[in-house]
Amino acid sequence: MSVTSPQPGWWNTPLHKEEKIWITIAFVWCILITLAMPAWHLFGTQNAASEYYKISTEDFGFLTDAFIEKYTVGEDSGVPVVAPPAGADIFLRGQQWGWDPVLKLKQGSTYRLHLSSVDVNHSMSLLPMNMNFKAVPGWDNVLTITPTSSGSFNLICNEFCGIGHHSMNGKIIVDS
Repeated sequence: MSVTSPQPGWWNTPLHKEEKIWITIAFVWCILITLAMPAWHLFGTQNAASEYYKISTEDFGFLTDAFIEKYTVGEDSGVPVVAPPAGADIFLRGQQWGWDPVLKLKQGSTYRLHLSSVDVNHSMSLLPMNMNFKAVPGWDNVLTITPTSSGSFNLICNEFCGIGHHSMNGKIIVDS
């Protein structure tokens, strides 16, 4: 039995200098991004500051109804419009298939937004800001928000919540 040398091919030719450089660059880049991701998460300002509290859906509904009754200033397509004072705790309720109330906020004022659902999981997306927050029954998701630009911002649901999911809209109006 004789031993033959391997036939030449792409798999056993040495790497060229340019290939070694690009492989090294790609490897170093992967290591840097892998290390940067936890740093962005821990020290970045892009993460929304939030608190979570366990609450019954009935209690959250009661708090939202009391908030609506106290600060209602009008109506938008059958949904109450509320204008709370700066610094107030504000409530936004997700339920099949809408967000209520419509929030009328002041630009530059800070609020504590209480977000929850009274029926199934929802996910509130604030457009065009491309921000997304979960609304889960039994949990009060509290976000500290300060609107920085005026205008009308749409709310949609990103979590499929049933047959009327496509029509689940809401609104936040920010006055300067």
